[in-house]
Amino acid sequence: QVQLVESGGGLVQAGGSLRLSCAASGRIFSINAMGWYRQGPGNQRELVAAITRGGTINYADSVKGRFINSRDNAKNTVYLQMNSLKPEDTAVYFCDMVVVTTLDLRLNQNYWGQGTQVTVSS
Repeated sequence: QVQLVESGGGLVQAGGSLRLSCAASGRIFSINAMGWYRQGPGNQRELVAAITRGGTINYADSVKGRFINSRDNAKNTVYLQMNSLKPEDTAVYFCDMVVVTTLDLRLNQNYWGQGTQVTVSS
């Protein structure tokens, strides 16, 4: 029904930057919240940042001041600009969207991207 495709991960040295993108396609009527989670080795998945349709953004304390979450509603796309990267930011990053599909306008449904690896070397 809805597909999320991520791009932009990779290997970077500490202090460097990366920009992740996640584009949604399919039977989309509207997208409410968009966000990013990450899961490092041996860790649980944790929220990195989330942005509402109106533009209100929440960040994990560990990334405040370094990461910027933004969205383009016309393109059904969410971005994560990651600056001043640290080795502890190494993880698989997943995008997450709360979508109202054209199949049922009454439901908000959660969809996940496939994940993209971000590795920060020291």
